[in-house]
Amino acid sequence: MKKIILLLFFAGPIFGQVPEELPEKKAVQAALFSDYDIALIDSLLLDTKYRSPLYKTRSYVVQDSEEKGAVNVALSTELLKERLQKINTKTPFNIAYNPILERVIKSYLKHQKKYYPALMARAVYYFPLFEKYLDQYDIPLEMKYLAIVESGLNPTAKSGAGATGLWQFMYPTGVQYKLKVSSYVDERQDPVKATIAACKYLLNLYTIFGDWDLALAAYNSGPGNVAKAIKRSGGYRNYWNIRPFLPRETASYVPAFYATMYLFEYQEAHNLIPEAPQIRFFETDTIQVKKTISFDQVSEKTGISTALIEFLNPAYKLAIIPFVAGKKYTIRLPRNNSFAFLENETAIYELAREEAAKREKPLPKYFEMDKRIRYKVRSGDFLGKIANKYGVRVRDIKRWNRMKSNRLKIGQRLSIYPKKF
Repeated sequence: MKKIILLLFFAGPIFGQVPEELPEKKAVQAALFSDYDIALIDSLLLDTKYRSPLYKTRSYVVQDSEEKGAVNVALSTELLKERLQKINTKTPFNIAYNPILERVIKSYLKHQKKYYPALMARAVYYFPLFEKYLDQYDIPLEMKYLAIVESGLNPTAKSGAGATGLWQFMYPTGVQYKLKVSSYVDERQDPVKATIAACKYLLNLYTIFGDWDLALAAYNSGPGNVAKAIKRSGGYRNYWNIRPFLPRETASYVPAFYATMYLFEYQEAHNLIPEAPQIRFFETDTIQVKKTISFDQVSEKTGISTALIEFLNPAYKLAIIPFVAGKKYTIRLPRNNSFAFLENETAIYELAREEAAKREKPLPKYFEMDKRIRYKVRSGDFLGKIANKYGVRVRDIKRWNRMKSNRLKIGQRLSIYPKKF
């Protein structure tokens, strides 16, 4: 299975092969679904990646060679059991000790610990948003940790299969849950709208299985695979009992969720100190735009950094907020900077008009040429040099090519919309 590098802290050797089953007080022997029901579910949701509700290529599975050997971390099994029991009393998830879960937790502490301070800083921003809607839909608040397993709290994360956003929706599923995608906007990357859609989907899964652990497994593999695992296990409804019958990725996915929950619940005990967040969600507000404007234009007139505007508005794919009659597009800004926007709103729209006019009335030579050129990076090139050559800004080139840094490679092709030649 293909893998994407979205969560570096999930890249290490983490899962063992000790499928020790927990005893269940009462095994449900009656089949939850008939063979026909399972076939129908599979035909609707699981036959192809485009029918699977939240298909993704991310794999939490390591190679067999990586599963051998102990993970030495100063955390005794008895202490871990005690802590897991305390977590279990606070959540409807079945958080019980299992040797596999112990291995995952210790592996995270050994190999991925350094990534958690930055991750926890992002959690300070996103978790209050998640909790608001999880509570509204009567979903366990601990489900917020699912977005960490899915995307590392990166709202623009995109898998090789096309699953996008904090909650990793495929395009067809996004449409099903009314997440719109256009050339300018991808609502799968909108933290609020995508979270609402994820809540609706999770609630649907819980309605099917009546168990949050199984709903979590179904989120990853689809309800058909979970239904088949229940049937093959003889009707068991405990996750650990059906785990041997689940796809290998899902068998690793749920322990990853439990381990993430544990590390956040006991972050102080493991000296996981969050970085200071640049802003909190409740410190922001939205303003409806009246004209098409860019992040650069807002930044120039308000003094708010473009990087912060991008962080707060990840749904806008081209760093442009469109204006479309009959639709409401908003910009999210720090609340204490909202007045700066309102005070300079006219100037922002005027700047947008002027820059649009320049693009519409280019130099004669440029008018005769295609609006976009493809530039091949040569030895000695750097972004400032290329930007000066074509009369554009470095940040424009980075935005047009979705570049995260200023690094260039010889032979790399850049899309440029020049203002001069």
